[in-house]
Amino acid sequence: MNSSQSVARRGMASEDSAEWSAAVRSRSANNSSRSFDDIRRSVGAFEWVTFAYLAWLNSMLALFHRNVAHAAQYFVVHCWIALGIICLTWAAGHSRNRVLRFARDWYPLPLYIFFFEELQGLVHAVFPGWFDDWLIRFDFNLAGVHPSVWLARFSNPALNDFMQFAYMTYFLYLVILPVILYAEKDRVAFWNVMVSTAIANYVVYFIAVLFPIESPYHALAAMNTIPLSGGYFTTAIEFIERFGRVHGGAFPSAHVAGSTVAILASWRYRRWLFWVCLPFFVSMCVSTVYGRYHYIADVLAGIVVGALGFALGSWLMERRGALAEIAE
Repeated sequence: MNSSQSVARRGMASEDSAEWSAAVRSRSANNSSRSFDDIRRSVGAFEWVTFAYLAWLNSMLALFHRNVAHAAQYFVVHCWIALGIICLTWAAGHSRNRVLRFARDWYPLPLYIFFFEELQGLVHAVFPGWFDDWLIRFDFNLAGVHPSVWLARFSNPALNDFMQFAYMTYFLYLVILPVILYAEKDRVAFWNVMVSTAIANYVVYFIAVLFPIESPYHALAAMNTIPLSGGYFTTAIEFIERFGRVHGGAFPSAHVAGSTVAILASWRYRRWLFWVCLPFFVSMCVSTVYGRYHYIADVLAGIVVGALGFALGSWLMERRGALAEIAE
């Protein structure tokens, strides 16, 4: 074999190798593209807003990590949450397993609670102090008194217990309408409520970090000297608060914001439920001040944020791809 033939064969082998490598890269790129599209179709509007909130949290932690104890751990946990959501939604989107699909649809509820509880360590990421003086002055100028202190004159065990019951109805608002819509397989309405609630809650948490408020329970402790003793509901809420009370995160009221979404959604989707819940919603708003959890300003801001969350959630659910695809 002469040298020219050897060179020609080596050239052909080189070309074959290059073509094979190009084909492999092309298949790899196509597979990656298909995988990305697969993941994109399995997530919906709720995941969009949740990823946006997680991205903001981690950006804030990167900028102000010196002000947050264990900032790196928070950062890693948020990344794992995002990855877990992607895995869950992808798996549920390709499965007919009822348990997996149930987990995919209802994981938002514990997520809200987790994000609220972690505010305990994040409220002073940007500002080291509290801004309660601003809201104390607002309430006093509005009412002519310190509302939580003034309301204490009506304190008695029966009223105290009713107020604590009204305060706890918030947890019913989170689930009662979604459960009805879920049972009736109204996916669009169900996710509209979930997405709107997420937006309202995330806006609350966002403001809570940038405008730390500790609540009348702490800021007006010297003036709130009358104990709010009661019965079973008071005991239950005291037990919950003992393990779950967050020092901070009072403005706007997450209770009121989430409940406002539920009330507005009930008006749209199940009008009879709106009329059933309305008296309890009003009682809950009063209870947040009566129980020293919030200022009147927190309640008003919560109503605004809840209404904004419902409007934005409804708008977002009209966008293409807002409803995640599932296997039929």
